[in-house]
Amino acid sequence: MTFRERLQAWRYNLIPDHLVGEILTKRWTDNAIPFLVLVVTVASFGASIPGFFKPYSLQESTRQLGEFSVVVTGLTVVMLGGGIDLSVGSIFALATFAAVSTFFIFEMPVWVALVAALATGIVCGAINGYLVGFLRLRAFLTTLVTFIIGRAIFDILVVNYGADIQTSMASSDAWDFIGDGTVFGFSIPVITAIVIAVITHVALTRSRPGWHVLAVGGSRRSAHNAGIRVKRTVFLTYVFSGLCASIAGFLIATRLSGAGPGTGLNLEILALTAAVVGGNSLGGGRGSVVKGLMGAIIVLVMTNGLIRLGYGTGTNQMVLGIMLAVAVTIDIRWLKNRHKVLNEVYVAPVYLKMGETQSALPGSGTAYALDNRLSEADHIGLGELEGPEDVILDRNDHLYCGTRHGEIVRFFAPDYTRSEVFAHVGGFPLGLAFDRHENLISCVGAMGLYSISPDREVKKLSAETARSWTSVVDDARLRDPNDCDIAPDGRIYFTDSTKRYDAHDWALDSIENRATGRLLVYDPKDGSTKTLLDGYRYLNGVCMAHDGKSLFVAESWACRVHRYWLEGPKAGTAECVIKDMPGYPDNINRASGGHYWMAWLGMRTPSFDLSLRHPGMRKRMTRRLPQDEWLFPNINTGGVVKFNDKGEIVETLGDLSGNAHPMVTSMREHKGQLFIGGILNNRVGRYKIAGADESWTGPASYWGGAQ
Repeated sequence: MTFRERLQAWRYNLIPDHLVGEILTKRWTDNAIPFLVLVVTVASFGASIPGFFKPYSLQESTRQLGEFSVVVTGLTVVMLGGGIDLSVGSIFALATFAAVSTFFIFEMPVWVALVAALATGIVCGAINGYLVGFLRLRAFLTTLVTFIIGRAIFDILVVNYGADIQTSMASSDAWDFIGDGTVFGFSIPVITAIVIAVITHVALTRSRPGWHVLAVGGSRRSAHNAGIRVKRTVFLTYVFSGLCASIAGFLIATRLSGAGPGTGLNLEILALTAAVVGGNSLGGGRGSVVKGLMGAIIVLVMTNGLIRLGYGTGTNQMVLGIMLAVAVTIDIRWLKNRHKVLNEVYVAPVYLKMGETQSALPGSGTAYALDNRLSEADHIGLGELEGPEDVILDRNDHLYCGTRHGEIVRFFAPDYTRSEVFAHVGGFPLGLAFDRHENLISCVGAMGLYSISPDREVKKLSAETARSWTSVVDDARLRDPNDCDIAPDGRIYFTDSTKRYDAHDWALDSIENRATGRLLVYDPKDGSTKTLLDGYRYLNGVCMAHDGKSLFVAESWACRVHRYWLEGPKAGTAECVIKDMPGYPDNINRASGGHYWMAWLGMRTPSFDLSLRHPGMRKRMTRRLPQDEWLFPNINTGGVVKFNDKGEIVETLGDLSGNAHPMVTSMREHKGQLFIGGILNNRVGRYKIAGADESWTGPASYWGGAQ
């Protein structure tokens, strides 16, 4: 390795460029800016205002915060549904008047005053919801009109009945407790705000109505096409917003025991600013209650802090306007350009110098020299299949394979001319294996590990494993489960080829060449999934050794095969048994005579090997060239390799003509014949193996019985 290459290895392998992209993909990064603003705001005003953090000051501030947060929570739900509610200030004021007039003028019990306030908010919210949701009027203008009308009604009521409220002698301990009391040091408004926020958050993230709100906010047309009742969903968001505004109105009514011209004044501007500054999108479908609460704290601390520092109302309004403008600009620009930024920074190639390999050219005299024998293979299901990545046969000689349409197809022995859809799994069924009870186990791309019983019942076995403590990206989810095999004790060993990309992005993973592949085991006894090996370059095929004490694993992009020991003095460790192959290994399966078959999904090329030593070039390539001009592993030409327990190459087969099976991802030996699959093929191949044991079958090799 030259000094320049050593510098490249240090630069690209030791500096974690990929973390930037992984962080930007996380939803919680949207909270980073508002959280930082929150910390700076609280710290700045806390340092500037004497007594800012004193208990009495905090208690009074948190009462206001509780009331304000309830309003913001309601407005957040409307915004998540793709709307906007400018009438929250007038609803808040009307609900306050409804509560104080019921209690002080009509001298009704506190619970009746609460019902009056809630009814006011629900009716006002329903009016907004009907106009915007069912009549499909524009939310901005509609709620602006209802705000003006509601404010006018409130001003009329205050002028006519304000004196009656002020001169009333009605009193209640419950009323005073709600307004001024605490429970374990927390005021009633704070407790109310927390309860409503938690319930709303759970409803939005864990319930069908909440998912409908987010779906409608993301795209109303798509939500309608998916069967969601869009008009009703929009209607309910406004009803909820009115309800929240009325709850806050009742709380301030108990605290102030009155209502005046300033009640709820400019509240709609404050609430809207809080929701947007917190990170909720004006476009709908993106945001959360937590973001709204952060925005509420920022706005309230900012406005109260400026007043306590001696600044007037004009300054407050100017600051709020600037904050709203900045937040809207960031929201719109980030929403529009987020994917562009990710495309620029996510792919982070590393340096790798591949080892020298032996030639696979015909007549080269090496153990890897390909011939043309696979060109003699017959076709099964020609034109009927798309992407049979793996193939397998059962005890009755029937042939099974997956397709890119999410189906597992069964071809009936002996001539394999008749077929049926054995099961519809979804996703892309890849690696296949039969267990002792003839359940068909399949790795399904982007979905997980599945089982199909003999009576065709599909069952999910595993879709996640334990998350790594040091991982930024959520590597608990199985992104590219690829191949599987089953041990004598029933445990299922399978590979997850990459933790950073889904199966369809294999080209990006090969270009990046970062070691994120892993070997996992699923234990049917307790349903657990554990990671056994991690940090390999696209772990792919896996095969249980004939003795059942170890297994072979293919590392595709490194062109190596490893042996992982399950028993004996090496238990829990892996060793490389084949390295520096001229082809990229894929599935591995047992062969007769104690040997193993291995598929080459493609062949190494000098140009791509050279590019692996220039990560900067590969990085620029993915950013500046269209995808059809990228340089990535050649997977149009491959072959089949047979090796023994020691990793010694016994035999190689190829299709040099390119007519039958130039691209191979799997093969199964069964009664003297080799059945061949390919992820880009439209058929399954069948090749007669010269001199093979015609009684040998895979099921008998694994589970015994007649050969």
